[in-house]
Amino acid sequence: MTSEDKPTVLIVGAGLGGLMLAALLEKSGVPYTVFERATTVKPLGSAMSIGPTLLPLFQQLGIYDEFVTIGKYLADLSDYKETPQDLRPLPLMDMRPVEELAGYPYYIVSRPKLYELILKQVPAHKIRFGNRVLNITEEDDKVTLHLSNSETFEGDIVVGADGAYSAVRQRMYENMKAKGLLPISDQEELPFSTTCLVGQTKVLDPKEYSEVALDSCHFSSTHGKDNPFSWHTFNTTQNTICWSVLHHLDSQTSKAATEQRFRDTNNSEWGDHPAQTMCDETRSFIVPIKDKKIRTLGDLYDLTPKEFISKVMLEEKVFETWHYRRCVLLGDACHKLNPAGGHGAVTAMHDAIALVNLLYAMPTKTSSDITRVFEEYRKERYPAAMGSYKYSKQMALKEQKNMMAALYSYFMTHMPKWLWKIALANPLHHRPQAGFLTPIKVQGTVVPVISPSEQKARAVFEKQQQSATSV
Repeated sequence: MTSEDKPTVLIVGAGLGGLMLAALLEKSGVPYTVFERATTVKPLGSAMSIGPTLLPLFQQLGIYDEFVTIGKYLADLSDYKETPQDLRPLPLMDMRPVEELAGYPYYIVSRPKLYELILKQVPAHKIRFGNRVLNITEEDDKVTLHLSNSETFEGDIVVGADGAYSAVRQRMYENMKAKGLLPISDQEELPFSTTCLVGQTKVLDPKEYSEVALDSCHFSSTHGKDNPFSWHTFNTTQNTICWSVLHHLDSQTSKAATEQRFRDTNNSEWGDHPAQTMCDETRSFIVPIKDKKIRTLGDLYDLTPKEFISKVMLEEKVFETWHYRRCVLLGDACHKLNPAGGHGAVTAMHDAIALVNLLYAMPTKTSSDITRVFEEYRKERYPAAMGSYKYSKQMALKEQKNMMAALYSYFMTHMPKWLWKIALANPLHHRPQAGFLTPIKVQGTVVPVISPSEQKARAVFEKQQQSATSV
């Protein structure tokens, strides 16, 4: 593809998926601009696990060493069961075999810190904050974004990376529905049965909170006994404690919450939804912080700046339709996963890798080539997204309050080591890389699945390298 044939990409949404897409486009030489409705980036969210499924890509991007400095090594997972007196620890789930299986360990990293790291890979002038998309119009050879400030921007492709309530998806689906092209399943509302309270404390004194001084992450999950809650804490390299509290809704509550959600006009991914009631309701819950004092969620709430506490809905759905004409979806806009599996942001970034590999390798920016690329993108990523969706649903089982959940939790914490290694290996098969960057040698005993998009980009990259060498 010559420079004139490269498509101009308009990315709507500057979440982790949209930023990773931008960072990869920056390396590939494909022109782009990012549009984000928020005027500033708030350090919202808790912590997340990053490991072998992304770290080879981080090496390709040159950010691996810096990532390791902001992440905390994850040796094991600690589960606790609430009793009338205190918390009862369950057998640890050892995460260390992952390094043998795939060559890298898992790290727990504060979501805001990971966001900052990826944001630095995108030149500031290529991200337009405070730019809300009102409409998208298309002609045969271009697509136009119409913004809330009356500006318009033309490009060849629009990528909807704007979350579960994607404006790009909404406009795309409206056009398809009017023509009778939208599947019934894609017309249904986003279902969910859980709400989540998240936050991160200020920097803590290790002398008072010895938890933050630990060399590895104490990743704890606690299951409430007589309440519909479970809660999680993670110590970070920055001497903070990230936390999240899940409220498992019954069907009646879920329906009421859905109605409230649609009355709320602010559907941004980490919006300032009312959280005080949930904070008050859960303040007394004990947290298993490793020191000699009894700590509660209320202690963590008091140590967290109020503006950095947010309440979100945990929707779960994989949409059938991922693209139409010159618009394509990425991340939560086309697959919203339960966070129990730790796959949500990772899956979005995997989408970005596949899409950029295909854009890099496409011969022209004609409508036919764009359609073909979008079809190849969905063909590769839909099965992986469905796999992550099912895995996340399965992992969420032990958070629920029923006999099946109790049996599943017991099985997860008591399975033999050989079976646990198989369970650990399952998510490690998807370890894609950017085909247009120097490849990182595959490590570990688990062989990654073949990525057609990576192979296609690698073939173009190597051909260009040979041409450059011969000249």
